[in-house]
Amino acid sequence: MTESHATTHDADEDIRNRDIKIYVNGEIVHRDEAKVSVYDSGFMLGDGMWEGMRLYDGVWAFFDEHMDRFFDSCKAVSLDVGMDRAGIAEALRQTAEANAMTTDVHCRLMLTRGVKVKPFQHPSLSRTGPTLVIIMEHSKPVERLQSMGIRLATVPQVRGLPHSQDAKFNSHSKLNCVIACLQAEAAGADEALMLDPHGFVNTTNACNFFIVRKGEVWTSTGDYCMNGVTRAKVIDLCRANGIPVREKNYSLYEAYGADEAFLTGTFGAQTPVASIDGKPIGTGERPVTTRIRALYKAAIAAHVAEHRGVAL
Repeated sequence: MTESHATTHDADEDIRNRDIKIYVNGEIVHRDEAKVSVYDSGFMLGDGMWEGMRLYDGVWAFFDEHMDRFFDSCKAVSLDVGMDRAGIAEALRQTAEANAMTTDVHCRLMLTRGVKVKPFQHPSLSRTGPTLVIIMEHSKPVERLQSMGIRLATVPQVRGLPHSQDAKFNSHSKLNCVIACLQAEAAGADEALMLDPHGFVNTTNACNFFIVRKGEVWTSTGDYCMNGVTRAKVIDLCRANGIPVREKNYSLYEAYGADEAFLTGTFGAQTPVASIDGKPIGTGERPVTTRIRALYKAAIAAHVAEHRGVAL
């Protein structure tokens, strides 16, 4: 019998997801009919970019920030999106409407270089134009993670230098992170804490990582990790509300001795960390994390109120 693991993407089961409709290149079809070619660049090579977004009361949270990252990433790898931001917004609207979805919805927006004429690597062999897929699910994070927290294990797999594969790309090529997650599970943890090439604490396989020491919030420099939208919002909220926050290099020594630790991501917002390498983090009291969660929840509410009924 295998040991069960928690993840930062654990959600309450929702039977409505068995019949969701998925957007595939302009068509919206039942999930059982949603397919891409085995010659697709994303399937064959992981050649594509994606975004994870959440829908709150009819508003895509921080849509502009997600589109900044998405379009910048596609431009950097010469991947033609095939439409502008308004086109993406319309595709999202159509998919949400087809599923009668308005809130507690998680979206995975995926774009690949398209179908290849031959099963080889060269980008010029992708000649059909891009493949755009949008998956939306009814998805609400489980509450138990807020009390139990996530168990992390430091792993050998690191986030590499930008000239190998820049970790700022939200690419379909996630093998680096998958290997890290496998290593963490082998160590009996839920997810992996990854170091940067110099041995400083960086990120997890799925989320950005923060610690709290003596009332100060620390996170990595951001040089070797996905610069998450939620990560940026937490830093901004700390600065705006008198919580000392630092983007800096720090080692496992400081992480082990932290008073609190938490992860950030679009799905789970802020998820507490219970332990690292079997060492409990703090005493279980999380006043700074709790305050940041409240500030973030208020920021989401303000954003939704501002943008409700406003065309993107």
